[in-house]
Amino acid sequence: MDATRDRQSVEPMLDPRVIDPGQELVDYSRFDDAEIQQIVRLLTSVRRWRESEQAMSFRSRTEMKLNETDMKALRYLVAAKNQRQVVTPGLLSEHLSISTAATTKLLDRLAAAGHIERAPHPTDRRAVTVTITRSTHEHVRDSVGRLHARRFEAAAALTPAEREVVIRFLDDLGATGADAQ
Repeated sequence: MDATRDRQSVEPMLDPRVIDPGQELVDYSRFDDAEIQQIVRLLTSVRRWRESEQAMSFRSRTEMKLNETDMKALRYLVAAKNQRQVVTPGLLSEHLSISTAATTKLLDRLAAAGHIERAPHPTDRRAVTVTITRSTHEHVRDSVGRLHARRFEAAAALTPAEREVVIRFLDDLGATGADAQ
């Protein structure tokens, strides 16, 4: 396959030859066209995965009429239930890194929608516990849980050495966002 056709088969907005032809930001002079195309294919795959993740998250939140923090709270409550851990509003607030006032509003919303239940704490009379309802737990498990299971299988299909390469790459990629701030 010739270099011109290769360039056209990759995402042009991720190709430094298109977005940075003067190499002011990216020095790609040490790579041949095939290597640049492979790097762009990798970045295209990462973007495709990110868009897929965002679409799935949006569908789940929309279907359940929840925002992102609500969904994070429900996932935390699923994990806590699976591990037989008692969750208090304080623990949830800490996990979500939100104020106690915001946690109270979140819990009120989730309770009104039938997603959670509050009950007296088993050992502390002053505290309450928060649990996910059975129907919401099943819904989260059937949507988010099944997707996670497929992701686990995709990761499990890699060799241990391949997993280490992917881990290093994703950690390095994640650090680029932290560096930009």
